[in-house]
Amino acid sequence: MATGETSTGNIQRGNTLPNGDVYVGNFAGLVPHGFGKYMWTDGTLYYGEWDTSKMTGRGAIQWPSGASYDGDLCGGFIDGAGTFKGVDGSLYKGSWRMNKKHGMGTMVYANSDTYEGFWNEGLPEGFGKYTWADSNTYIGSWKSGKMNGRGVMKWTNGDTLDCNWVNGLAHGKGFCKYASGACYIGTWDRGLKDGHGMFYQPGSKMPCNLEVSECVTDHDVSIASSSGNENANRGLLFLLQNLCNTWRIRSFFHRPRRISNGTAPVFDDNSGNQFSEDSSTVPLTADECLQDNGVDKVLVYEREYVQGVLISEKPKEHDSGMPDSSKAQEHTWQKQAGGPMETIYKGHRSYYLMLNLQLGIRYTVGKITPVPLREVRSNDFGPRARIRMYFPCEGSQYTPPHCSVNFFWKDYCPMVFRNLREMFHIDAADYMMSICGDDSLKELSSPGKSGSIFYLSQDERFVIKTLRKAELKILLKMLPKYYNHVRAYDNTLITKFFGVHRITLKGGRKVRFVVMGNMFCTELRIHRKYDLKGSTQGRSTKKQNINENTTLKDLDLSYVFHVDKPWRDALFRQISLDCMFLESQSIIDYSMLLGIHFRAPSHLKTSTSQQNSLESGISDTDLLQYEEKSSWKGFMLVAHEPGTTVGGSHIRGSMVRASEAGYEEVDLVLPGTGRFRVQLGVNMPARALKVREDMNTELENPNSIEEYDVVLYLGIIDILQEYNVSKRVEHAVKSLKFDPLSISAVDPSSYAKRFVKFLESVFPEQD
Repeated sequence: MATGETSTGNIQRGNTLPNGDVYVGNFAGLVPHGFGKYMWTDGTLYYGEWDTSKMTGRGAIQWPSGASYDGDLCGGFIDGAGTFKGVDGSLYKGSWRMNKKHGMGTMVYANSDTYEGFWNEGLPEGFGKYTWADSNTYIGSWKSGKMNGRGVMKWTNGDTLDCNWVNGLAHGKGFCKYASGACYIGTWDRGLKDGHGMFYQPGSKMPCNLEVSECVTDHDVSIASSSGNENANRGLLFLLQNLCNTWRIRSFFHRPRRISNGTAPVFDDNSGNQFSEDSSTVPLTADECLQDNGVDKVLVYEREYVQGVLISEKPKEHDSGMPDSSKAQEHTWQKQAGGPMETIYKGHRSYYLMLNLQLGIRYTVGKITPVPLREVRSNDFGPRARIRMYFPCEGSQYTPPHCSVNFFWKDYCPMVFRNLREMFHIDAADYMMSICGDDSLKELSSPGKSGSIFYLSQDERFVIKTLRKAELKILLKMLPKYYNHVRAYDNTLITKFFGVHRITLKGGRKVRFVVMGNMFCTELRIHRKYDLKGSTQGRSTKKQNINENTTLKDLDLSYVFHVDKPWRDALFRQISLDCMFLESQSIIDYSMLLGIHFRAPSHLKTSTSQQNSLESGISDTDLLQYEEKSSWKGFMLVAHEPGTTVGGSHIRGSMVRASEAGYEEVDLVLPGTGRFRVQLGVNMPARALKVREDMNTELENPNSIEEYDVVLYLGIIDILQEYNVSKRVEHAVKSLKFDPLSISAVDPSSYAKRFVKFLESVFPEQD
């Protein structure tokens, strides 16, 4: 600063610095300290407090562009509470940290949109309220500047949607109330109705405890953004209190399925001053209300949507479609909304079993992972290839203390399953985090036919199934041949096993588990699931037992599927190889688990499909060429590019050449969804043709669509049943009453032939 100044007191004076900047104010020695005014050569002006050459305390900054700030600073940064006026006319008043909006604050954008709520590193994150210039409002959770989590959207026409949101789009279970008084309870997928739901016309009896949040209907909620923590906290508590008192629907919902990474963001704050104007301010259409208002006395309908397109509708026989008692209504809605799974919580019947399983797997994987990877040997399959350990609550020399119950742990063939995990590209750390992380497992609400209980990791990559003792013996007996088979055929459709364990509890109770890959771990919604054996006796589902979570059977299947000829050839080549292996192990009763994702019919899709394709990395030229030559109207096949696709679970192997695209490995581009790698049984595009009436729905629309573009997921499951004495007796007894070829229990050779023949009828050759 001033040459020769040696005083240590606060002295006020002005100086022009060597770089041309000007400071007028108090000094402490040679540095600004106290109150002063600093002007940079570019015209930026600061007027406020200093602390040993750093702008600290209260002050005001004016930039040459016209932007200004008035508030707290610390260490040269905007930090604390203050007001920022943007050059575009935007205004932010609230908390700051290190030059970024952080904490409670209110932003009025240049286009008159307003956001009141929490900020994190310059973007809305946490709880907040966004009001558009046209008065549409959203109150709920935010993440990275986008609507993420539970929230309520209200449009100016009176429609209200209480739903889970991801990346600015409704995604998950939700409740939409229309201005007319009608409502729809169902599922949204990336902003579109998708799947089964219930539509209630005005005047119908709705399930109890379903009221759209009053925080967007009856209250004008504001958030305090003053500099005092007390005022800010009071505003936050007021907002949360209103939300908690009125969000009665929240307790009915579980976490939504994972979504595609290809979803385009709705909001962005790259400029730091305003959101983009292409926000989701388009109101929900109430055509459901208008088109049904005069339909006799039927007030409630079961509906099914595919990507926003209504494909089926069935009137309920009664006004509400539910028992009259409110308790029964609530139970039915919980079952519909919650889905087939429930997260295991403390106090749940499986809570301690889950903790024991997580402890054991964490111990086993941690013990085996440091061992150098090597080829498996014969003794890796033997009875001595076991890891045994006792886990007392207080811990031991080898085990940590834990809050579960004492148990004994046994891990079978650890080196074999370690190699299998490596073979299927399962990282040890990811495996442990998925099953043994901070999140609880989820339990399927209904056990399997064998009485087995199924658990799902929170990220849904892995299925954990309890085994009977006989099934464990079969698995260990066939394990050497199974290992050789999956190693030889990387596109095998047979269930992928990743670990077999046993827990022994106090009193000698033994619980056996197998960890498998979840073939339905996908970014896409699975609209139909089928368990196909090729037999007909008892292979249908009672109509009253069918809901959107039901796995249907052979006689329920009303479609055939046309796939690209090279893919069909490769598919049946692999099915034949897998059946030959199962036949060699005397295995029967296995099934082809088929998952179907339906795409909305091409002629009903919106004009945004082209834009969404471009956002997926597809050029306009490629899109036009594709539309001219491709028979996959709802799909686009392009050359596979590693790192650009949405990764599925346990993808392994390579895809055969696609005749449509001319590439050995291809990616499937789904407009508006993402880009997926196509492999045998994974992300396979096909054309579904209806051949008879669907057992799952009653189509009321006479112009119902009979063809769909679909994405298929296939895998052979339930491979642990031998053709033993009991199955021979079952075959003999049932043959006295039914056609011997129609029953499930037949010899392995006949079973395999019938299985392949049935699937050939499901996937017929094209002319």
